[in-house]
Amino acid sequence: MMDFQHRAGGKTGTGGVASASETNKDRRERLRQLALETIDIFKDPYFIKNHLGTYECKLCLTLHNNEGSYLAHTQGKKHQANLARRAAKEKADAPSAPVTAAKTAVDIKKFVKIGRPGYKVTKQRDPETKQQSLLFQIDYPEIADGIIPRHRFMSAYEQHNEPPDRKWQYLLFAAEPYETIGFKIPSREVDKSENKFWTHWNPVSKQFFLQLAFKLDGSQQLVVNNGNVSIQTNQQGFVQMRQQTQILTTQPIYLLQ
Repeated sequence: MMDFQHRAGGKTGTGGVASASETNKDRRERLRQLALETIDIFKDPYFIKNHLGTYECKLCLTLHNNEGSYLAHTQGKKHQANLARRAAKEKADAPSAPVTAAKTAVDIKKFVKIGRPGYKVTKQRDPETKQQSLLFQIDYPEIADGIIPRHRFMSAYEQHNEPPDRKWQYLLFAAEPYETIGFKIPSREVDKSENKFWTHWNPVSKQFFLQLAFKLDGSQQLVVNNGNVSIQTNQQGFVQMRQQTQILTTQPIYLLQ
């Protein structure tokens, strides 16, 4: 008769010492029960039940007889390694987002506008080149300290005060604390050569000057007749345009209030 009382590791009133396989089986069962209580297996994207009633892991292509077996598989090295490889592949295949530099916070200046500046537009014509030009004089007697007036050209499609017309463009002038004003001028190419296009700011008189000249291409000649401006082409006849005082507008279009 076997003496269980004096058996190594034995204790009176208990069964025999469990083998290693029994211990592992018991541990897996406890892990399965714990996993079933804490993990919603049906939310696992790799868990499927096939037509045979068994379970499959789509990631590792393994078969499992029950849910507990599948859960135990998900905690194993093979499944975890495949998860890591899948994550690395998805990261490599994903389009890299453009790296944007941190935007520097810019304080938007707030100031009370004091109205529109005074202005004077002089219409000029070069007797040698026959180029038509404009000289703008904008008065800023109350301009803010340290501010230099700015200007820019704007296409007809950028403004929203009038229906866009590609025959026209706008020249804007801006300086704090005055309102921005814009002049409607023909949408012709401006001669940007040094003597034809220039700006000057007089900080003493607080006047801003800008001169621009329009280019004449080889097939056109500017004709001035009784205050009207027309462009003569190589073909017979003239392309009649608006009166000079309207083309070279002396009444600005106030675009930006």
